[in-house]
Amino acid sequence: MKKIKVCHFTSAHNAEDIRIFHKECVSLAKAGYEVYLVAANTKEQVLNDVYIVSASIPPSGRLSRMIKTSKAVYEKALSLNADIYHFHDPELLRFALKLKKKGKKVIYDSHENVPKQIMAKIWIPKLLRKRISVLFEKFENRVARRIDAVVTATASIRNRFVIINPNTIDVNNYPLMSELTEESKWEGKMNEICYIGGITKIRGLGEVVESLSYLENVRLNLAGKFSQGDTEFENELRSKPEWNKVNELGYVDRPTVLSIMQRSKVGIITSWPLPNHLESLAIKMFEYMSAGIPVVCSDFPMWKVMVAEDNFGICVNPLDSKEIASAVQKLINDPELSVRLGQNGRKAILEKFNWGIEEKKLIDLYKKIEPKT
Repeated sequence: MKKIKVCHFTSAHNAEDIRIFHKECVSLAKAGYEVYLVAANTKEQVLNDVYIVSASIPPSGRLSRMIKTSKAVYEKALSLNADIYHFHDPELLRFALKLKKKGKKVIYDSHENVPKQIMAKIWIPKLLRKRISVLFEKFENRVARRIDAVVTATASIRNRFVIINPNTIDVNNYPLMSELTEESKWEGKMNEICYIGGITKIRGLGEVVESLSYLENVRLNLAGKFSQGDTEFENELRSKPEWNKVNELGYVDRPTVLSIMQRSKVGIITSWPLPNHLESLAIKMFEYMSAGIPVVCSDFPMWKVMVAEDNFGICVNPLDSKEIASAVQKLINDPELSVRLGQNGRKAILEKFNWGIEEKKLIDLYKKIEPKT
């Protein structure tokens, strides 16, 4: 029996993106689909039975990526003549109906609430944000209504799209069970806290670094890349006197991520209270939980409910560096509390916040829309 050919394509993410490659593509390949992933300027290879294909185009700025890179990725994806196309970036929406006209099954993977995200984009002039947000939402809704399915990264984003397209499901960014490691002993940990992810102002890294001034003998393991082109914030962060307490690790691979969490006593996720953040499920929070370390996170209503239900961390005002420091100090000073919160988080991952549950939802959706042979 001929395998159904699936093509995921992205112009904004790298080929080994956790959600796109390690979770969705690998799970679909295991389920028996012939899976291709097209990304810009990547190494062509076969990994975990997924065919990674490169769309070659000179690296450029944000606007060029949205126009030229997205077109190159789409054209490469189209050349593969897949049965199902699954795309991951808002700038690729303009190609979705073209694929439908060619008789393809099309899925839009909405990682973020983009209309709300636009309202927080500092590179868009403030006076234009509302108008751009409204226009984009109308366009996004028009496309979503006409394609075969929408996959969202959170339940709140699903609730928006399910009204437009009933074939909408949420596939949450919960950790892979295969990456659960042995719980590290508290005694073997360093006097360190960790942040893993993109380094931007709105993710609260300024306040996190400043919090180190209120902490004695505590260092921050900072793993991730500064946002491209945001040299102003990078220079601002590096100029802070507390920067000498930062272990700057840059972009690291998955084994290194796991080792960082193993040696750290606290995981930090204190994004600013912007509209899009308030409804997000931060993958790094679940990764900290899976590693069995307590979490210090923003006091967003949704996150406060999660912390209250599963008791895995402390919520703080992300704009208050003293409050962040106070929560960290409390956890470092009380190993018994930290170990208990870490174990609670790990238990929640094992029981409900894991990729195994989300994987089944994704595969069921594919079975529902796949062309009948």
